[in-house]
Amino acid sequence: MKVSGPTGPNMTPQARPTRSAGGFSMAGTTSTSSPAPSVSANAAGGVADVSALMALQGVETATEGRRRGIRRGRGLLDRLDEIKLALLAGESGESALMGLARDLGEHRPDEADAGLKGLLDQIDLRARVELAKAEQRRSATRTHGN
Repeated sequence: MKVSGPTGPNMTPQARPTRSAGGFSMAGTTSTSSPAPSVSANAAGGVADVSALMALQGVETATEGRRRGIRRGRGLLDRLDEIKLALLAGESGESALMGLARDLGEHRPDEADAGLKGLLDQIDLRARVELAKAEQRRSATRTHGN
């Protein structure tokens, strides 16, 4: 059976079942015994559709991983800006430092794009440097304060 457009099913002559006096038979068979199981010609098309959907999900996952990486990088840069503004205002920026340490500790998605990976590596390094500098300032304050 072939379905074509909004008019409904369109039976092709070779797909129409034929009737015989003793029972019925499928097109192309002459036996009046039980018909052989029919195999759909669209079965291969169904497998191809599933493969296409799985491939599409893989693309969405890669795209989502890229988005997460970009979002993480932007978040780290925002924290670095908060620290800079706090230091310029003469404040310690402890809340921004704690947020930076927390964000840096989050899982970083693997990135297939070498350019984005390199950029995220640089942002991570800069964030680690700022955390190390803050720790040195704390140590110096404790040493000179006691």
